Amino acid sequence: MNKQLELYDVTIIGGGPVGLFTAFYSGMREMKTKIIEYLPFLGGKVPYFYPEKIIRDIGGIAKITGEDLTTQLVEQAKTFDPTVVLGQQVTTLKKMKDGNFIVRTHNGEEHYTRTIILATGFGMLKTMKLDLPEAPNYEQGNLHYFVRELNKFRGKKVVLSGGGNTAIDWANELEPIADEVSLIYRKDIFSGMESNVSQMKNSTVKLYTPYKIVNLIGDGKTVSEIIVEHIETGEQRTIPLDDLIVNHGFEIDLGAIAAWGCDMADGTMKVDSTMQTSIPGIFAVGDIANYPNKLHLIAGGFNEGPIAVNRAKQHIAPNEELEALFSTNMDTFNN
Repeated sequence: MNKQLELYDVTIIGGGPVGLFTAFYSGMREMKTKIIEYLPFLGGKVPYFYPEKIIRDIGGIAKITGEDLTTQLVEQAKTFDPTVVLGQQVTTLKKMKDGNFIVRTHNGEEHYTRTIILATGFGMLKTMKLDLPEAPNYEQGNLHYFVRELNKFRGKKVVLSGGGNTAIDWANELEPIADEVSLIYRKDIFSGMESNVSQMKNSTVKLYTPYKIVNLIGDGKTVSEIIVEHIETGEQRTIPLDDLIVNHGFEIDLGAIAAWGCDMADGTMKVDSTMQTSIPGIFAVGDIANYPNKLHLIAGGFNEGPIAVNRAKQHIAPNEELEALFSTNMDTFNN
C-alpha cells in the first residue's frame, strides 16, 4: 500500500442527492469524509436528466426543481468541507489487515478509508430505448428520452410513451404549456403515484391504453406520425405529433461494485436495519439499498444516510457511546 494515502473515516461513493445529504450528516458527526462521483459534477443524474422536473416528496419543501434541489444539496454537503473527487468510476475493493479498505478507481487512483457508504443509486443507468429499427434515426431529431427544457415543447403536439412516474409526471408538467399531450401505455393500469395519475386523468391529456408504438412515420430525421396498436385487439391508429418522448425506464448496471461480494437481490445490495451490507464496514443507502418495505423516495434516502453514518461511526469506535445529534446542536456551521 502507498504509505502516503490519506485515511478517511467515511468514503461515500455517489454524489447524488442521497450521497450529498449523507456527506453533510457525516460532517456533523465530525467524520473525515470523501465523496467519489463518476460524473464530472455533483448532483448525480437529477440535474442532468431532470433539471426542470418538479419534486414534491420532501417534507417542508412544497415543490422544487431538480436543479434547484441539487444546488441546495451541494451547498449543504460542503458545509464541513468534505474531499470531493469527480470523474472517477470506482472499480475494485481491497480489505486491509487493519480492517480498513482500499478503493481503486478506473484511472488507477487509490482511496484509503475506514468505512464505505454506497450511494450510487441504481448505478449506471442505461436508457430503455424504443424497440423499433427506425428509432435511432430520429434520436437527433424529435425523439427524446429525457426532458431538459419544458419550454421546448410549448405550443406543440407532444406524445409520451410509458406508464410509470416519469411519463406521468412529464404529462402533467407539459399539459398546461403544450398544444396537445397524448400518452400511450401498454397496460390499462398505470404504475405511477395515485395522485399524479388522478391529476393526469382529470386533465386534457389524451390516453391510449392498452396500446404500444409499432411504427414511426417521418423523413428519416423528424417523426411526423406514429402508428400505435391495441395490445388485445390489434387495432391500429395513427397519431400526428411534433415531439415524441419515450420513458420506458432503465437497465440497471452497478458495474464492478456488483463483484465486491456483498449479498445482493434484484441488482441491489441487501442491508440490515443499520444500512450495513453483508461486509462489515460497507453500507448502502438510497436506491441501491435493499430491505423489506423499502420506500423509493429521496426523503427515504435522506433518512438512510444518517443511519448508515451513525453505524459507521460505531464501527470505527465500537467502545465509544454514540450520542444523539441534531443540526440544532451544532454551532460550527460556516457562515
